[in-house]
Amino acid sequence: MDHPILLSMCAFLMLLVSVSWVGYRYFYKPGKFLKQLGGPVITDPSKRRFVDQTLEPEGSSIVAVLRSIGSQVPSSHEDMARVQIHLTQAGFRSETAGTVFYGLRIVATLGMLALTIALQPRMPDSPPMRMAMLGMGCAVGWILPKFFLEKRVARRQETLRLALPDALDLLVVSVEAGLGLDQAMSHVGRELQLTHPELSDELSLVMLEMRAGKRRSEALRNFAERTGEPEIRKLMAILIQNDRFGTSMGESLRAHSDFMRMQRRQDAEERAGKVGVKLVFPIFFCILPSMLIVAVGPGVLQLFKNLFPMMKQL
Repeated sequence: MDHPILLSMCAFLMLLVSVSWVGYRYFYKPGKFLKQLGGPVITDPSKRRFVDQTLEPEGSSIVAVLRSIGSQVPSSHEDMARVQIHLTQAGFRSETAGTVFYGLRIVATLGMLALTIALQPRMPDSPPMRMAMLGMGCAVGWILPKFFLEKRVARRQETLRLALPDALDLLVVSVEAGLGLDQAMSHVGRELQLTHPELSDELSLVMLEMRAGKRRSEALRNFAERTGEPEIRKLMAILIQNDRFGTSMGESLRAHSDFMRMQRRQDAEERAGKVGVKLVFPIFFCILPSMLIVAVGPGVLQLFKNLFPMMKQL
């Protein structure tokens, strides 16, 4: 009982973990499975009202709380559109993803503010420094979600870029086999569903937009905007130009595929050329001192062992 505050915190954490596990195991997990299965099909109008009242609301409770918080943040249409574009490029296509993201930024800012306030007793007794730390904590909490969003966008774009050569090869084979561009893209989307699910989902969205009545050029432009990947923009520009001018689709796709493979080989050679320069500092600061200790250490020890007695005798 020497530290009652520490014991109280441990008991509170244990209770929090237990309640969270029970809620996830017996309430959230079964509801998630029921949501994946879908609602029951009932044609009786008298029972429909009861079923609608018992259905699980859309999204989890955390997302609903973040959405309600983010809806109170004043933001212009330009900022919301820009954030929505970044969220779409990251793979979040929901219409309420922007408000959820703003809610997450508010929660992260308040969390960092609470953390800096909790660390105030450990800081120096200087009001300007404490105010600066509070402002820095709020700034970090506001910027951190955007930083992780940009990282997710870059990682998804890299995944799409690495999956593009395989899709191009399948697309060339399908077009040269006699399929049209729409049927070839649908076939490639089905074939890449297991190996490259991100690119398969994007191709499926392109096909859904064309079936909904959009023109092919508009659907391809939306595909390029959703991903934001420069290589996909180039490919979509080639497909739009071929569709507009009626040139050979197979030859253009094969030439672009060869260009992409040559560019990837040049990128690999460039990275291999930078390895020697990047290894200078680790070798100089990490490997070279160890080698010097192993090579020169025994000789230096023998020198000190024999030289110091001789100097004492002199």
